[in-house]
Amino acid sequence: MRQITLLGSTGSIGENTLDLVRRHPDRYRVLALCAHRQWEKLRDQCQEFRPAYAVLGDAGSAAQLAAALKTLQLPTEVLYGPEALCRMAALPEADTVMAAIVGAAGLAPTLAAVEAGKRVLLANKEALVTAGALFMNAVARNGATLLPVDSEHNAIFQSLPAGFRPGLENTGVRRILLTASGGPFRNLPAADLEHVTPAQACAHPNWVMGRKISVDSASMMNKGLELIEARWLFGLPGERIQVVVHPQSVIHSLVEYADGSLLAQLGNPDMRTPIAHALAYPERIEAGVAPLDLFQVARLDFQPPDFQRFPCLKLAYEALAAGGTAPALLNAANEIAVEAFLEGRLAFTGIARLVAAVLEALPASAADTLEQVEAADALARSRAGELLRGMN
Repeated sequence: MRQITLLGSTGSIGENTLDLVRRHPDRYRVLALCAHRQWEKLRDQCQEFRPAYAVLGDAGSAAQLAAALKTLQLPTEVLYGPEALCRMAALPEADTVMAAIVGAAGLAPTLAAVEAGKRVLLANKEALVTAGALFMNAVARNGATLLPVDSEHNAIFQSLPAGFRPGLENTGVRRILLTASGGPFRNLPAADLEHVTPAQACAHPNWVMGRKISVDSASMMNKGLELIEARWLFGLPGERIQVVVHPQSVIHSLVEYADGSLLAQLGNPDMRTPIAHALAYPERIEAGVAPLDLFQVARLDFQPPDFQRFPCLKLAYEALAAGGTAPALLNAANEIAVEAFLEGRLAFTGIARLVAAVLEALPASAADTLEQVEAADALARSRAGELLRGMN
C-alpha cells in the first residue's frame, strides 16, 4: 500500500491521479492533498479520500476548508503556505510524492521531496527547467527515485534501455525525438496569430489540460520547457534532442539508437497512461484508458517545427544553450506573459516578444544554489512586469 502526497490535487494531473487511486484502493492511499485556492474542490476530494492532511496556498482558503471539513466531521488537518507544502512533500509516512504543481511554485516542495529521498512522480517540469543541475544533483545525493509523468518524457523513459542513466554513453542512444501536436494554431495563418483569444488558445485539439499549459502548448513554449526538462532527465545536450510536430498525438516520443533503430511509445492521448506507469513502475496496472485503434488512426504525420511561427521554442533552445539561470529567466518571463495574455492584457504574439525582451535585458548567471535560482526568477518577473507596462 503506497502512501501518496499529491501536490496539485485540483489540477488535471491531480484529478487523473485520484482517478487511478480510486480504481486501485488496494494499492494506494492518499496521505496528503495540496492545492492552491480551490478549497471547494479540495473539500470534495477530502470527503472521498479522507487524507490525514490538506494544504492550501493561503490562510483565507484554508479557513474556509477547515470550517467545511469540521461540518462534515472529517479529521483531516488543514494547513497552508509554502512551508506546509514542503512539509507534506517530506512526510516520513509518505513514500510517493506526485509533483503536479504548475509553474515555478512547485520547485521548493518538489526539491523537498527529493531531499527526503522519496519516490517522486514528476509532472512539474519547471523544477528541472529552472534548477536542472541542482535538482539532479539532489536526486543522486539523496537516493530519490525520479519517474517522469509528462507524456513525452514518460514515453522516452519507456523507450530507453533497461538500466539507462543520464550521461552514459555506452547505451547506444543517438538522440531523442520529442513529439509535439503543434497545438490549435499549427495551420492558422501567421498573420492571424496576433488576434487569437484565450478561449481559442485553450482549446487544445487532442489533450485536456489546464489553461496555463494549454497556452504554452499553443505557443509551443511547453515543448521548449520539455526540451530543457529532457536535457536534465536524460543527460543529453540540446543538439541531440529534436522536436517533431506530430498532429495526431499518438506517438508520444521516440528514442533513436546508433544502429538505426527507433523505439516509440504509442497510445491514446490520455494522461492516465503515463501516471499509471509512474505510479506502478516497474509493474503495469489498468488505467481506464481505451485501447489504441490503429485502423481508426489510419495515418501518422510528422513535420519539423516552424520557428518563425513558434518563436518560443527557439527561445527555449537558446536559453538551454546559454545555461545558468537563463532557463529560469525564460520560465518566469513566460509565466508573467501567459498570465497577461489570459487576462486580455497582452496579445498572443506578445508572449514571445516579452520573453525575448526579458532574456535580452537580463544576462544569465550561475544557478548553483536554490537562492540564486529564486533570485533570478524574482528578477525576471519584476522586469517582465516593467516591460509589460511599456508594451500596453
